[in-house]
Amino acid sequence: MNYEKEATSIIAGVGGKENIAALTHCVTRLRFVLQDEGLVQKEQLEELEDVKGTFSANGQFQVVIGPKVTDVYDEVIHQTGLETMTKEEVKEVAAEVSLNPFQRVIKTLGDVFVPILPAIVTAGLLMGLNNLLTNPGIFFTKSVIEAYPQIADLSNMINLIANTSFQFLPALITWSTVKYFKGNPLLGIVLGLVFVHPDLMNAWNYGQAVTTGEIPHWTIFGFSIAKMGLQAQVLPALVSGYVLAKFEIWLKKRIPETIQLLVVAPVAILLTSILTFILIAPVTITIGNTIVAGIVWLFEHVPFLGGLAYGLGLAPLVVTGMHHAFLPIHIQLMANGGDYIWPIGVMSSLAQGSAAIAMNFLVKEKKLKGVGLAAGLSAYMGITEPAMFGVNLKYKFPFICAILTSGLIGGFMATQHILATSVGISGLPGFLSIPFEFWPTFFICMILSCGVSFTATYFYGKIKINGGIHQPSKENKITLQPK
Repeated sequence: MNYEKEATSIIAGVGGKENIAALTHCVTRLRFVLQDEGLVQKEQLEELEDVKGTFSANGQFQVVIGPKVTDVYDEVIHQTGLETMTKEEVKEVAAEVSLNPFQRVIKTLGDVFVPILPAIVTAGLLMGLNNLLTNPGIFFTKSVIEAYPQIADLSNMINLIANTSFQFLPALITWSTVKYFKGNPLLGIVLGLVFVHPDLMNAWNYGQAVTTGEIPHWTIFGFSIAKMGLQAQVLPALVSGYVLAKFEIWLKKRIPETIQLLVVAPVAILLTSILTFILIAPVTITIGNTIVAGIVWLFEHVPFLGGLAYGLGLAPLVVTGMHHAFLPIHIQLMANGGDYIWPIGVMSSLAQGSAAIAMNFLVKEKKLKGVGLAAGLSAYMGITEPAMFGVNLKYKFPFICAILTSGLIGGFMATQHILATSVGISGLPGFLSIPFEFWPTFFICMILSCGVSFTATYFYGKIKINGGIHQPSKENKITLQPK
């Protein structure tokens, strides 16, 4: 298809090519860094056929396109003559233009953890598949591998592959962190592998070793250093990766180029590793355990309040991009036995999708009818942006109905102590990350999230907006507001 006209209209809608400082795209959105967002004509943009919605977050003006985003992006690049840039490069430009210090921290967390999400999600899905094979009562009274022993080794292989991402998680994090901070990513991998070396005591055994007093130590210049691995530890890998990148850059500026290969990498790795074992790991593990203990305490002592707060707040956090701050918390919770908050995110996705589908039955404008259904189905598969930005935020009350639903369902789920053992795909496939014993309650919550959000959105629209809803416009604003 030819996207020349659509690209021209988008360029005009964001203030012309002179107003575009940088541009990239993700799975569904064009991400503009603009010189002046005041020049944006949002109504003009949102009237375009391929535009599902617009919003501004993290210093970027984002135009929701959907699956066609790559084609539209290519045409915009062609017409403007802009250089193709990675998300990281565009985010750097955005940070220079508009982000405050807090937004920069959130952006950094997102930039570090989003690249490793495919590995984490893959591990979660494979763990879910292994659960289907090994848990009794799902398909038969006994497990699948007990019914068919010939596939037991296949199940074992799947489990091994699924656990790899978590066993070597520090290497993934240090790789991504060092790369983000402009160091050598290969050194980041080496540093992460140092932390999971088989000669170190496995971190999974640390609790038992504490009780028995059998923690191995190095004794160096009179100092005793715990000889403990950092399997599934998030903060130590994040901080040490940052230190390694900055140390490497500092050395390169001071070491003659002729001997950099012999000096920079060995010195940077050695000193960062020693500093991590002596200082970074003990401090950051304490911080991480405190955060996890706080969340566990909240969900064990006042579970409804914790689930309600996360259910209400997750979708607004997604809108601002601040949900990336929870990625390391998800991973750390799983490493400590189970994630209380990720299952609530599944309910948020279903609620947003159901609200968008309800709008499909309320709107009269032909374009939005198709958007509501497609965006809702997308949210059911874990991608909520088209539903939120293309439909729910546009009319506001569907978004509110959805977050109220996910808040109430999240509170109830927390009282049932439902947890996830892995981070997988949100939405309908989310049950694969949930232990089998929680499935009955989890499925009931999924049905309630869909049903309550759909019903609340539909009947609110019917009662408060007589005759259905039309595409918002200057001539028909009254149809958007409750009378």
